[in-house]
Amino acid sequence: MHKILLAIFLILGIFQVQGQSFEQLIIRLNTLPEAQRQAVADSFMSAGHTFPYVEHDTLVHFIYTASAQSVKMAGDATGWNPDKALTHIGGSNFWYYTTVYEADARLDYKFVVNGSNWILDPRNPNTCPGGFGTNSELRMPGYMIPPEISYYSNIPHGIVSDSVFNSSFLGNSRHVRVYLPPGYPTANTAYPVVLFHDGLEYLSLCNTGNILDYLIAHQLITPVIGVFVPPVDREAEYAGNKIDKFTSFIIQELMPVIDSKYKTSADPSKRAMVGASNGGNIALYIGMKHPEKFGKIGAQSSNVQNTISSVFSTGPKLNLAFYLDIGTYDIDVLIPMVHGFRDILQSKGYSLQFQEWHEGHSWGNWKGHLRLPLEQFFPYSSSLNVLPEKPDFKLEQNRPNPFHHATMIPFSAPVGSTILLTLSDFSGRLIATLFSGRSNQAGNQIEITNHNYKPGNYLCTLRAYGYQASRIITIDE
Repeated sequence: MHKILLAIFLILGIFQVQGQSFEQLIIRLNTLPEAQRQAVADSFMSAGHTFPYVEHDTLVHFIYTASAQSVKMAGDATGWNPDKALTHIGGSNFWYYTTVYEADARLDYKFVVNGSNWILDPRNPNTCPGGFGTNSELRMPGYMIPPEISYYSNIPHGIVSDSVFNSSFLGNSRHVRVYLPPGYPTANTAYPVVLFHDGLEYLSLCNTGNILDYLIAHQLITPVIGVFVPPVDREAEYAGNKIDKFTSFIIQELMPVIDSKYKTSADPSKRAMVGASNGGNIALYIGMKHPEKFGKIGAQSSNVQNTISSVFSTGPKLNLAFYLDIGTYDIDVLIPMVHGFRDILQSKGYSLQFQEWHEGHSWGNWKGHLRLPLEQFFPYSSSLNVLPEKPDFKLEQNRPNPFHHATMIPFSAPVGSTILLTLSDFSGRLIATLFSGRSNQAGNQIEITNHNYKPGNYLCTLRAYGYQASRIITIDE
């Protein structure tokens, strides 16, 4: 009779645990006799939850279930310091740590078991490759996976080739990879160029080939040539005593060969550099030294040396445009650097896009937002170095973007022209017709209010007299 009553008690406990909050689960586990805790914990773990377990959009519970002496969590949110100890429920193999993150955060992390064993979260299928190996990836409910980072077999793909470049300035050589867009070459055109520092990682960890293919295929950017340059002595070349020699290598040795071999534009407004961390520092440095060669600079989670900040603060305004971003969980020392540099650029009147994300210092962060500088620097045109056939038509980026309640979409069209403005998803399915009819004025604005649309990324497309342009619109939760 005693065994039957115990079994009934455990079954009732299991049914109760599946419908209660995590806090109530922990209270219940701690009030049960130790011999009964494992069964209730097992029931919770097998109830079909996703892990880490998230409640109310921002409350996160990291859970580990195996025998251990200690379990800690380390990741973007801790500066990769394993100082967040999971609590153990005695009499079970159940460990947990509860914290709060923003609803749209995306963070890399690992468990550290018994002080030295760094492992992926066994219960979390989501991972992200990084410079020091693969990490588990926490995707909060409001985080939206960017569609452009994936590979699509049904769109055209660029070709990536390898070359070895020698440097007399640096006394070394390196493999440089070059991306040629689909359809290259086109007669009588000169292609914009974007050079990526830490280039091999931008290809392997940032999915830049996929991103370029996607943005070009969906007419979100003009077709570009990508030049992916790796470092040999990274710290010295990007932020140390070889920075000037590396700059000379790029300007005097590498790019003249690229320009002679491929159909590149010499216009600095059609030439960009992009880098992350110290790679962002060298992009800023070369732009500062040679704005006549590269007119657009993208720096993701960038180191910004004092020399760079000082020159831009005290020197004359250069003919440069910038993209800067930083994560709220980025390396502590970088956050005020980037904020300070942003303030300098804004005070000097530079063209600047600045973004801040609830993410860390990781390739997952940079991969997820690379489309923004590419769209800023290389907006789609129906031709490359010639005027569009319909120069009076223009679709601009909506403001604000992303948006929650409402956003404005500016566009230009000659008075009396027939235009169609639509919203679709990335499979091409029409979501809404925003405007269909004749334009009554040259400058127009359409407001979207978010009453019926689900959170996510959409394509806004303007069509008129053979002209077509698209912009990505992001609706927050």
